[in-house]
Parts: sequence; structure tokens; C-alpha cells
Amino acid sequence: MLHRIRHALKIQSFDKFTGEVESDESYVGGKSSNMHASRRKRKIVVRGVAGKDNVHGVLNRSPEKGNSKVRAAVVPDGKRPTLTGAIAAHVETGETIYADTHPSYHTLGQTYVHEMIDHAQSYVAGRCHTNGLENFWSLLKRSINETYVAVDAPHLGRYVDEQVFRFNERKMDDAGRFAVAMPGIVGKRLQYKELIGAAPLDGYSRGVAGAGGGKAN
Repeated sequence: MLHRIRHALKIQSFDKFTGEVESDESYVGGKSSNMHASRRKRKIVVRGVAGKDNVHGVLNRSPEKGNSKVRAAVVPDGKRPTLTGAIAAHVETGETIYADTHPSYHTLGQTYVHEMIDHAQSYVAGRCHTNGLENFWSLLKRSINETYVAVDAPHLGRYVDEQVFRFNERKMDDAGRFAVAMPGIVGKRLQYKELIGAAPLDGYSRGVAGAGGGKAN
């Protein structure tokens, strides 16, 4: 039932962000130190982000403090076509995008006003930073580590959808959030066989996020 609620919370708007937008990605998956030795040997074959799921997000800043909006989803990789495609789907051409120095962002200047922040040197340079999204990633990983403890990777996208909804509607009370969430059930169906792996799930997966395979980091 909770997964069906999360499915209803998924953003369906086709409106694109305008103004100042942050773009960033985060890796969600198990810490090797929390895994059993046999599982660690099987899953962690190289250092870095191997075995983790890549979540990409864009955050639309607002001139009114606290009213920023975010959209995020699990993506198959951090390659240029994937990330630029995700940005194009959610941000109007010609708007301002702030990102880090990830090579996949280097061509954004062809269609956007693009500014980069080198995190090896600083985290803020005037208006250029991704601190809004860093805050969102912190909230997402805290919910996985401390609330849900273990999250199966095939379902990670649904937990991302839930956290996006919580973040975007944080100014509302419970009654307001309920009123916003209810229309999301229209035209949607999530069958039990999809939830137990008997049918393909939407999104991508590579491992386990959370304490079941180590906590998210």
C-alpha cells in the first residue's frame, strides 16, 4: 500500500523550470563497511561508486526563501546523454543552470546559461552553488538510513518520488498535502506482481540501497 501511495506522489507535470536551476547527482547504495565480508567481495569489485545507484536532480530556486522545487529520479548512469537529457526534460532552454565540474555538464553552455563550481576549490561562488540540492540529498539519505533502514534498489525510485513530494510540499499542512496527493491516483495502477519482481519495474537498479546492503552514503 505504501508503494502505491508513493506511486501516486510521482510528479506528472510537463511544466519546465525557469530562472535559476541547480543540477547535481548523488550515488545511493551500501557502504562496504556495513556489508558481510562475502557480500562485499561479491559486490565491491572496484573502488568508488561501483554497485550504487545514480540519482539525478534539478532544483528550481525561488525568490521567496523556502519555496524552491526539486525533481529527481534514478538514472542508469552519469554519462553526458543521460544527464543532459534529464535536464532538457525539466528545464527550459536558455535558463541559468548551476552545476559542478562533472564532464557530462560541459556542453550545457550550448543551450543554457551555464556556470560551474569546482568543489575542489570552494562550494559557493556568488550565485553559483548546488547547496540546495545537497540539502535534498541529505534529506533523502537520512530517510533511507534512519526511517526505512533498508531499501531494495528496484524500489529506490519510489522512495525518491516520496522525498520529492515531501520537499516540494513542505510548506503545506497534512490536509493540504492530502488534497495535492489525491489527484495522483487517477489513471495509475500498481499491481502486486510488479512490486514482488514478477513484472518489470519502472526506473533502473543495480544493487541494494540502505542497510540491507549497507547504509546509503
